[in-house]
Amino acid sequence: MAEINLLGTYPKIKRDYDKRMEEKTPDTVRIAKMFGKEFFDGERKYGYGGYKYDGRWKSVVARMREHYNLPDNAAILDIGCGKGFMLHDFKELMPNCTVAGIDVSEYAIENAMPDMKPFLKVASAEKLPYPDKSFDLVVSINSIHNLPPEKLKIALKEVERVSRGHSYVTMDAWHNDQEKENLYKWVLTAETMMHVDDWEKLFAEIGYTGDYWWFIAD
Repeated sequence: MAEINLLGTYPKIKRDYDKRMEEKTPDTVRIAKMFGKEFFDGERKYGYGGYKYDGRWKSVVARMREHYNLPDNAAILDIGCGKGFMLHDFKELMPNCTVAGIDVSEYAIENAMPDMKPFLKVASAEKLPYPDKSFDLVVSINSIHNLPPEKLKIALKEVERVSRGHSYVTMDAWHNDQEKENLYKWVLTAETMMHVDDWEKLFAEIGYTGDYWWFIAD
């Protein structure tokens, strides 16, 4: 288990935390948590503000392949796969790999990249529809923290169960009060957010042995 940033090449965006807080009404949060069209392709206040493929995961998946020394025929699972952008880039980089993805959003799966649709399912992280030790790498970027703590613990145990090698998760977290304040202004869907030290205690508690990193609102 290691804290490591494998997302360093992923583009960073400038966030207006005060504007988000002004727009963050109970109704906005309710709509965002439906993970439907508004969340992915609606106004920015509901989520992504337009979730379109632009190749930004290419350098990230290349780093993951190198870091984990993945074989060309590796099996890779993305939990919270959205429209399958990351898996598309894995498959492009490693044509012989096996990819799979799950997401709670029916909208995302229905509107996934055409080449990825056969490999994606509507499902939740607490009950992954795969046998034990199915994947060489299990990835979940800013997804599992959308579950409340007890369900999140089950989801991390599921990550352990289906992984036969490596796993990598990122979570909403903070190091200091300013980061915590910014995070609470910005986040719409997360049910579990903690100080980085508390996340590490939780990982140890449930026996998560994979790697991890943070979404920090700095």
